[in-house]
Amino acid sequence: MVWFWVLVLFTANLKLGLTHIHGGEQPLAKINILQTTVALHESASISAEPVLLGLKGEDTEWITVNFVNPKPSLDDWVGVFSPAKFDPSACPPVNERKKQLPYICSAPIKYKYANESSSYYEKTGTASLRFQLINQRADFSFALFSGGLSDPILVAISNPISFTNPKAPLYPRLAQGKSWSEMTVTWTSGYDIDEAVPFVEWGRKGDLQVRSPAGTLTFKQNSMCGSPASTVGWRDPGFIHTSFLKDLWPNFIYMYRMGHLLYNGSVVWSKTYSFKSSPYPGQNSLQRVVVFGDMGKAERDGSNEYSDYQPGSLNTTDQLIRDLDNIDIVFHIGDLTYSNGYISQWDQFTAQVEPIASTVPYMIASGNHERDWPNSGSFYDTPDSGGECGVPAETMFYYPAENKAKFWYSTDYGLFHFCIADSEHDWREGSEQYSQEGAYEEPMGRDGLQKLWQKYKVDIAFYGHVHNYERSCPIYQNQCVNKEKNHYSGTVNGTIHVVVGGAGSHLSKFSQLIPYWSIYRDYDFGFVKLTAFNQSSLLFEYKKSRDGKVYDSFTISRDYKDVLACVHDGCEPTTLAS
Repeated sequence: MVWFWVLVLFTANLKLGLTHIHGGEQPLAKINILQTTVALHESASISAEPVLLGLKGEDTEWITVNFVNPKPSLDDWVGVFSPAKFDPSACPPVNERKKQLPYICSAPIKYKYANESSSYYEKTGTASLRFQLINQRADFSFALFSGGLSDPILVAISNPISFTNPKAPLYPRLAQGKSWSEMTVTWTSGYDIDEAVPFVEWGRKGDLQVRSPAGTLTFKQNSMCGSPASTVGWRDPGFIHTSFLKDLWPNFIYMYRMGHLLYNGSVVWSKTYSFKSSPYPGQNSLQRVVVFGDMGKAERDGSNEYSDYQPGSLNTTDQLIRDLDNIDIVFHIGDLTYSNGYISQWDQFTAQVEPIASTVPYMIASGNHERDWPNSGSFYDTPDSGGECGVPAETMFYYPAENKAKFWYSTDYGLFHFCIADSEHDWREGSEQYSQEGAYEEPMGRDGLQKLWQKYKVDIAFYGHVHNYERSCPIYQNQCVNKEKNHYSGTVNGTIHVVVGGAGSHLSKFSQLIPYWSIYRDYDFGFVKLTAFNQSSLLFEYKKSRDGKVYDSFTISRDYKDVLACVHDGCEPTTLAS
């Protein structure tokens, strides 16, 4: 059996001759919603249709919003609010001394400028917009504002609209369990355990279906570490359920659907989905893995994207959906949603990746935008998570870690052994993470970590955070140890480092200096695909999201004797003594 040893991680301060430019701002953060003033105008109106959504079981629908403003201006905008009703009594005072309550204390889940669909809006004051809504466990309303995003003036409020069953089980995401023969199914619903019992009905295609129970988690506003997650960005996340499907046979197609058994005896069902179970470890077969970081989410209706925050996200998602028949497992190595404290965006993200995550295991890692917050235990004392401090990420997705708060784990898929490191906790030599799982290349602990990787013969290490693509030569002790660029035969003798953080968020520029170890770099959106054809051959491909074509590649071929062979500092000392 020949293993390909892959280290998958997210690094917050990688120094590989790259410049990480922190550009962009969470679009919802631009809205100064607490400063909203109310100036409802009798001649202004806004309405939305259809009023009832999901009549045929849909969890996504397009909505038309019509509005009239007798005093139109260039910076008028329409916000989508859910729940639909504004409740000022639940808002904390804006001015503690005067005990002044804001009229709206929750940010919209998305917004558009009023003149987006009509260049004549400023003259006529009449226009319409199209929004795409997903089922998010509550009703919706639309509000027309003047005054721009920084000084919003509420002009009109629409009728509420809703899905027929806002509590329905939705957005399944698969993940490998703690053994190769276990698959987990995680989903979101509006049903707490005092209303219904969650479970998954599943089985091999064409065979008798069985039912497995599911656990239920959620988190509350007081679980957030700071603003905006604990204030204007808060939205109830619903209930997160996970079921463990065990003792799977390798390489079989399984059917599954999520259910909630109500206490009146009826069952609320999801749609039916399918997945292919994992191969037996070391199995000699075709196996295909996709790796990327920093994808984020974007809106198919064009809302929220005025700051060009995550321009490549949908292209990457759509390329993976188109190639889904040729993908077996996905690793999204940190910076998942870029919600940055706006909790509604987690629903948007799970809906966006549902076609992928419901079909193949969607394995995640933690990034600075999931975890980091001052005095919260994160390794970096930055506010990048927007007050989430890891809670939504740790709840919304399953990953086979021993401790959910410590986001490092390993998993096997066929011929691959993956080690997922957690860059937001200490990884340096002597730390808990270094001892248990190893860690990754970082200047403050580089020498010790390179020896660790060499000891375990790590072939490829992947990094996110920097939003572009770059591949290094095989490196050990900061030197290139192999002159090959496109084909590696036998022992590689070092680790190939790959930055693959260009899956969707705004791109990072390279430094002007091209280091000696850099083989290929690309300032564009893309992802990596690994294909193991058998126990001896691996193909690495970097593909661009805009066209799915290959722009960088190399192969590794080896035999079992190569796995046993010693590399620099990679074997224990030997003796001739008998």
